[in-house]
Amino acid sequence: MATVQTLPAAAAGGWRNWRIDRDGQGLAWLTLDRAGSAVNALSADVMAELAAVLDSLDQAPPAGLIIRSGKDTGFIVGADIDEFADLGEGTAAQALVARGWKLFERLAAVPYPTLALIQGHCLGGGLELALACRYRLAVEDASAALGLPEVMLGIFPGWGGIKRLPRVVGVQAALDMMLTGRRIDPRRAARLGLVDACVPLRVRDAAARQWVLSGKRVRKVSGWRAWMNAWPLKRLVRWQAARQLDSKDPLGHYPAPRAILALWAEHDGNALQAPDLVESILSSDTARNLLRVYRLQERLKSQGKPNGMRAVRHVHVVGAGVMGGDIAAWCALQGLSVTLQDQNVERIAPALARAGKLYTRRLKDRRRIQAALDRLIPDVDGHGVARADLVIEAISENLEAKQALYRQVEARMRPDALLATNTSSLSLETLRTVLQRPQRLIGIHFFNPVARMPLVEVVGARDGDAEHQAAVARACGFVGQIGKLPLPVNSAPGFLVNAALAPYMLAAMRHVDAGISPAAVDAAMTDFGMPMGPIELADTVGLDVALAAGRQLAPDAEPPRCLLQRIERGHLGRKNERGFYVWRDGKVVKDAGHMPRVAGAGNDPALLAAGLARVLADQVRLQLEVGVVEDADLADAGMIFGTGYAPFTGGPLHHHNRLSS
Repeated sequence: MATVQTLPAAAAGGWRNWRIDRDGQGLAWLTLDRAGSAVNALSADVMAELAAVLDSLDQAPPAGLIIRSGKDTGFIVGADIDEFADLGEGTAAQALVARGWKLFERLAAVPYPTLALIQGHCLGGGLELALACRYRLAVEDASAALGLPEVMLGIFPGWGGIKRLPRVVGVQAALDMMLTGRRIDPRRAARLGLVDACVPLRVRDAAARQWVLSGKRVRKVSGWRAWMNAWPLKRLVRWQAARQLDSKDPLGHYPAPRAILALWAEHDGNALQAPDLVESILSSDTARNLLRVYRLQERLKSQGKPNGMRAVRHVHVVGAGVMGGDIAAWCALQGLSVTLQDQNVERIAPALARAGKLYTRRLKDRRRIQAALDRLIPDVDGHGVARADLVIEAISENLEAKQALYRQVEARMRPDALLATNTSSLSLETLRTVLQRPQRLIGIHFFNPVARMPLVEVVGARDGDAEHQAAVARACGFVGQIGKLPLPVNSAPGFLVNAALAPYMLAAMRHVDAGISPAAVDAAMTDFGMPMGPIELADTVGLDVALAAGRQLAPDAEPPRCLLQRIERGHLGRKNERGFYVWRDGKVVKDAGHMPRVAGAGNDPALLAAGLARVLADQVRLQLEVGVVEDADLADAGMIFGTGYAPFTGGPLHHHNRLSS
């Protein structure tokens, strides 16, 4: 082991965020440990100090430079998001881009070999810094992610990522990562060539030392993959990518992906050559709204922090139907021990089969798949109730059946265990009347499909005491523990998300009653920015469910004729492959003329979309006024992450408040 000498802060320039250690082989180990922060972000002061570090290394060049993190939370999460908040002027936006571009160009040009030793998340500007190094090693960690997710904030990688990533992994893989914000784990990064190797933690430092002194050639693509990064193939690639963007975002709500394409194709990733483009993107309403969405997401994540509460280790789920089985499968995927109860093994078997498909798709490694399956245990007799930290009831929406179950499990539960219901409609106040300790019943309302939907509503009773509030807080911690976003809501019919969605779907069906095709209604809303149209959504949740929800939330309103007619014919949507649409293998059957972009003669799709969006906003505002959710920001967060409400708007209330001002 080589001797390591840590330079005192005074000798190293008095840096607050960086530390240099020199070892006996002449290597400089540069550690980023941002002061006063739990994570490493590339703030203005961090970047200024890095420039000073490079100045000092110019005076005494090392045999090699290894850049690493001093945080347990990961390598570098990217730029400091707060510094994007006040980029209304072009000069500020240009200065922000210039700072990182010039610094990383300088890092890439130093005469000594450099290596980024990546442990944990390496995102945005952090990956751009790593790409500016000659070599990159990643430490094995299935939970770590590498990526350039700037597009998710409505901006672009401005510090060299657009230039360097296509040269390292190829144009197709690079554009896929940059245009979607998709993240990859270290093993995938190694297979793709983004990192030179993925190494175990135990050999991390030795591997970094050996690699930086190896003299190996810098990794880059060759052959036809390199040709795609040059004319004339570059023009063809851009045209194909632009067509795909136009098909997904026909109204141009999201300008950043198109800006990334332009910067790659026309300026070799150098945004300093396109100042007008930089200003238009960084100061756009879309960027501001997506930054708002990011902060809303961080607020929801903060609701899911454990805050000293005991973590859930064992979950017992009663009900192995689609919801219960998929909740159990997700919990096991996240590392929890899970027992799954139903009346017999035959009822549990389909849930186990779906879990196997989920684990194969997500984990890929055979040993990890088997480990997840081993954590999901069939439990017909309900022995897991006595061991569980949390019991989740996910049986049919029948009050008497649920209460009968509560009587059975309460006597067997541990005194400190939580009891939760996944009900989407019944009130906690009514459900808990049969319990000896009613205050520990809370709602944990997942959305379908469980594996894809990030939001979970955590439901509390309106008259809950301190014990009940503690149960709600612990349930929020559990939701965060399994990688979901908890939204605390008060008990009310439909809570927040379904209470807003049901009237929205019914309003869309009234347009069908008026003679507009279901496909045209859906096309208007997907063009507006929704991930799925309201008619297809109704088919997805089940037309019988949509009718029941509508009757519960608006008992005096006459149901749409088109809905009643289909239910009378037994057409219930995706569940039996026929509703407003024909379904096959869980997907809508579409043909060339199936989803027109216009609503028909005399009907303006934009006006149609605006009217339906107003219905959603009005329903969300109503839930806010009656106290279902704490404030407007949480209401917007619930709709964005619970329904996919067009993120570029910043949420339904935010969007309509801006339209009204």
